[in-house]
Amino acid sequence: MQTLSVWQSMAIALWVSAVMSRWLLGTATLTMRFSPLMTGFVVGVVMGDVTSAMKVTAAIQLIYMGAFSPGGTMPSEPAIAAAIAVPVALLGNKSPGAAIAVAVPVGLLGSYLYQFRFFLNTFVGKTTDRAIENMDDRALSRSIIWYPTIVSFLLFTPVIFSALYFGAPVIASFVKGLEGTVFIHMLNTVGGALAAIGIAVTIYVIGQRKYLAFFLLAYFMSVIFTSLKITMVTYAIIGTLLAFIFVLSQGAFSGNKKTVQTDTGDSGNTSAGDSDSADDDDDDF
Repeated sequence: MQTLSVWQSMAIALWVSAVMSRWLLGTATLTMRFSPLMTGFVVGVVMGDVTSAMKVTAAIQLIYMGAFSPGGTMPSEPAIAAAIAVPVALLGNKSPGAAIAVAVPVGLLGSYLYQFRFFLNTFVGKTTDRAIENMDDRALSRSIIWYPTIVSFLLFTPVIFSALYFGAPVIASFVKGLEGTVFIHMLNTVGGALAAIGIAVTIYVIGQRKYLAFFLLAYFMSVIFTSLKITMVTYAIIGTLLAFIFVLSQGAFSGNKKTVQTDTGDSGNTSAGDSDSADDDDDDF
């Protein structure tokens, strides 16, 4: 059974720590945390199989398409789920469906780990209070930026490293040993159902009347152009262009409405002025 090396486990663990610290690339870290795609890509680069890693990650992405984070918290952590589930799938040569079934409980445990980070940051908050009392700008910057980042690395790095270096090969070996059994069939079935839930949530959002035409257009395009073997990248580019045109058209229509309202208001004022003038003329006579 193939295993992850020390440097591979450490590289993935450091990436997850940087993402979960919300320090990496500023606000872009939020997108990386809420989506498994970038983490899956990094795992593929580290393990030397980007193609297989992205196939698994794309399946995991489906269950998080409709996820949102009220107050910055999520019921599951997609980045942590991808960091563990993708290596397990690659090591055990498992299907994306089976990887989804592994990603769900791992992501749930990751959310508890993230909440524990909040608890640790309460101690860091005391240094922020002292910095404010002393009016120390540098200490305030350290307490807001650097200390929480250090806490994140100290928390996530050893946990993710241990899970990858010691846990991922064991899970992969266990799953591989069950190949051809009912358990694997259950994993694939549950994984497919979870992906369907993510798609259903997304359809609920885009199922609004003004967006429904785009959904139907995408569906029939994928059916009609199947023989052309168009890649998902091409569809993504077409979708981006259509969205851009839609936004421009919405802005143009809004501008026309404002113009019409302004013109109507001006004409109304002019009519009122003319009628007033006419009344004045009548009074003069």
